[in-house]
Amino acid sequence: MIEIGGVEKEISLELVDDVAVGDYVIVHVGYALSKLDQEEALKTLALFAEMGAQ
Repeated sequence: MIEIGGVEKEISLELVDDVAVGDYVIVHVGYALSKLDQEEALKTLALFAEMGAQ
């Protein structure tokens, strides 16, 4: 399960190794594509918030 903007959704982790609860991942069409470190993930979320796309 992932959560973004208060919405929870079930995704597949088949394409990414070593993902744990609390990790940040890039998701597309229901699949986690890659894992991000927390610093990069927070920067990306801040950019989305600025654009109003979150």
